[in-house]
Amino acid sequence: MQKAIELEYDGQILRGMEHVPEPNEGGRLPAVILYHGFTGDKLEPHRMFLKICRALEAMGIACFRFDFLGSGESDGNFEAMTVSGEIAEAGAILDMVKQDPRIDPERVTLLGMSMGGLVASVLAGERAQDVHKLVLLCPAGEMYLLVKDLIDSVLAVPDLQVYDYNGDLIGRAFAEDLKTLQVLERAKGYKGDVMLIHGTKDPTVPYQVSLAYQAQSYEGRAQVHLIEDADHTFNKTSWEREVIGKICDFLR
Repeated sequence: MQKAIELEYDGQILRGMEHVPEPNEGGRLPAVILYHGFTGDKLEPHRMFLKICRALEAMGIACFRFDFLGSGESDGNFEAMTVSGEIAEAGAILDMVKQDPRIDPERVTLLGMSMGGLVASVLAGERAQDVHKLVLLCPAGEMYLLVKDLIDSVLAVPDLQVYDYNGDLIGRAFAEDLKTLQVLERAKGYKGDVMLIHGTKDPTVPYQVSLAYQAQSYEGRAQVHLIEDADHTFNKTSWEREVIGKICDFLR
């Protein structure tokens, strides 16, 4: 059953979707929370998040996907967005799902894509006891290093408060925040099961970032699945199907 949902956070409304199957014999359901990437939304390219949710719902797993503040249909403006702000919003969503009487609070998995993977990895590291499993799709990792020239050029102009990035305004606070995150270090606190999925020809976040998570944050414990020739958001039906199949196998 798919239904639009809302969550009030810090005086603003996060808008999302839930996909909740019928519970078996009155039991509580496992759940997955999906976190979208930079300039993305709760659908993601080629409706990939919707397709993941439908596949998991068919397996008896509830799914929840929200637009972060300033993205998609949620309240707020993009120029007010920071990664630390999204980590806090992601935590509020996790609280909501764990308190849902339909959901088993011991079996809540986080799934993040790109910058949403960064968000999920930090949240899992800092709230490890609240996270059952972790799925990271092309996670951004130490994102500052990937966009260092852009961030440094913004911060080099003292009066520059917003920067136009392909029609989205990025606020100065985003740039300042990004430099401070220490993502791989903060992700280390999570000791549960991790699946990393990445395309070998990702031009936005090189697949070596997933290998860095595996080596530095997860001490070789994580499963890493590389999709040959795939780009950043798996923009080919065969790549997308491979991603969804791997997620389903991991959470089955």
